[in-house]
Amino acid sequence: MKVSYRKLEWAIGYRFRKKALLELALTHPSHRYENAVLVDDNQRLEYLGDAVLSLISAEYLFKNNPQASEGDMSKLRSLLTQDRMLAQIGSSFGLGEFLRLGRGEEKSGGAARSSNIADAVEAIIGAAWVDGGARAAHKIFNKVFLPRLGELENAPVESNPKGDLQEYAQSHGQGVPLYETIKTTGPEHDRMFTVEVSSGGKKWAASASSKREAERRAAAQALKELGGDHP
Repeated sequence: MKVSYRKLEWAIGYRFRKKALLELALTHPSHRYENAVLVDDNQRLEYLGDAVLSLISAEYLFKNNPQASEGDMSKLRSLLTQDRMLAQIGSSFGLGEFLRLGRGEEKSGGAARSSNIADAVEAIIGAAWVDGGARAAHKIFNKVFLPRLGELENAPVESNPKGDLQEYAQSHGQGVPLYETIKTTGPEHDRMFTVEVSSGGKKWAASASSKREAERRAAAQALKELGGDHP
């Protein structure tokens, strides 16, 4: 590979056996759109990484906080895995400089965009899971996430509509809410995503410039109509 990821691997505490997986985790959809030979980007790995990070965080908090209530652990996990924290963590080791972006996205400041960095952090965790299993994902968690826990103990909890909706749905016997991107519009460097969330036989949709934010807005809309507690 022409690009050396050694600096990045050192920063995250894990060296990939298959560098192609790391490269895929850094591939923004705009880059794939501009390169016909590419068949994938980092969105699937982001999906996996989101689930892996949630599981590892929950496991750590459960094992290391025996006196903590379910609510306390949920708040800490939310703080540790929220978009702002993911973006801060990625920015702290210069993740933006490694992102593979389309020309339009790069020109519009995509390398510094918080949503792109947050997505890539999750995608890297997903890629590590595929590359080296739970052990690999745990190494990254221990290196870049654990140092942040201490500063979060007394931090205010930000709005987390996706987490709130999941708690509401599960407490009402509706299972896990499902999110689906139903429409994508706009040029590659200025996309608008419409995401639909379904829960309990009902559906709500919302749009935003990133899938992550569209999901958040759709969940907030669902909570508003369902009457679920949401800051």
